[in-house]
Amino acid sequence: MAAAEDHEGHDIEVHLDRLLSERGMTLTELANRVGVTNVNLSVLKNGRAKAIRFTTLTRICEVLQCQPGDLLSHRPGSSSGNPRNS
Repeated sequence: MAAAEDHEGHDIEVHLDRLLSERGMTLTELANRVGVTNVNLSVLKNGRAKAIRFTTLTRICEVLQCQPGDLLSHRPGSSSGNPRNS
């Protein structure tokens, strides 16, 4: 699968690495505290997630003491060049 296909046209960037580093926390520790698998968080961290449950997002924000906007941002035009519908 090509790299552009991995993102399936989305322009969302995940900042989990930065947040974990700032808090001195490992991915495994976060996974345990959030109640999800290390693999699922790794998929999110690497930008390969297709979706995230609000309950998971809520727990991540609670554990990392952050807002959803600290974890995710929108990067217009970073996807595979799909035209936007206005």
